[in-house]
Amino acid sequence: MPPPRQAPAARAAEAAPPPVVARPPARASDEQVQRQYERARAIALGLPIPVHARLPRDGASAEERKPAGPPPPWAYSGPGGPQAWARLRPEYQLCGSGQRQSPIHIEASAALQGPNEALGFDYRPSTGTVVHDGRTIRVEVQGENLLQVRGSSWRLESFDFQHPAEEVVDHKGFAMGVHLVHRNAQGQTAIVAVLLQPGAENPFIERVWTYIPLDAGDMVRMPLAWIDLSTLLPADQRYYQFFGSLTQPPCTEGVLWMVLKQPVTLSAAQLRLFAQLFPANARPVQALNGRIVRDAQ
Repeated sequence: MPPPRQAPAARAAEAAPPPVVARPPARASDEQVQRQYERARAIALGLPIPVHARLPRDGASAEERKPAGPPPPWAYSGPGGPQAWARLRPEYQLCGSGQRQSPIHIEASAALQGPNEALGFDYRPSTGTVVHDGRTIRVEVQGENLLQVRGSSWRLESFDFQHPAEEVVDHKGFAMGVHLVHRNAQGQTAIVAVLLQPGAENPFIERVWTYIPLDAGDMVRMPLAWIDLSTLLPADQRYYQFFGSLTQPPCTEGVLWMVLKQPVTLSAAQLRLFAQLFPANARPVQALNGRIVRDAQ
């Protein structure tokens, strides 16, 4: 005899799954509690989270998650060398994007030939402070040393040395260079570059070398009237003239450059002393980018 037929409601009730009974949350094991404690303590103290206490979202250790340190200071080699200057600081961007950068390679055959506006040097015996800034020797000049050119009066503020010279003329380099940095009343900059080659001892260089500081960051004051910049200049003061930039960060453009054609000499011993301190502190030549170089004859 067939079983009695069940009502639909009874069949649905029979097929329904049993009700879910909520279970109390699982108690963390002593090991899990210890890991949570160690993780929280490390975060609070700024310490690396122990590997066994990390969560998947932690990823790298606290040490690895620290922000990157400051960029390396600008230099003439290594990570902070000329190829990286533009990336070191936002204010150095012109070092990479500028169109009138210095130094340049001067080719006499391509220069604009013309009459010579004589450079009006009025240099007098002065004193100054010799600074070793870790990249070069710079002399901050005190005194009224003036340059008259292009209808303006420019006051000498400082001069510094490069080894080798940053300027290249007709594919020829020079052993050292001196940049005489001037500014006028409008805050514009004019730099006279003096080229140096090995030869006879240079009395002006000898006076500066006498007061070279012993270490980077050190500075030494010269006696009164110790230096006379006019004794550094060559007898022939014809020059090349162009607009460029500072040759160190921030590579500011709009600088009036005058590169004296005739080199002056310094002795092998004088050159060797500087080279021991600064084996290479010159920026490579930069693209001309269609600039006019005037050959002031």
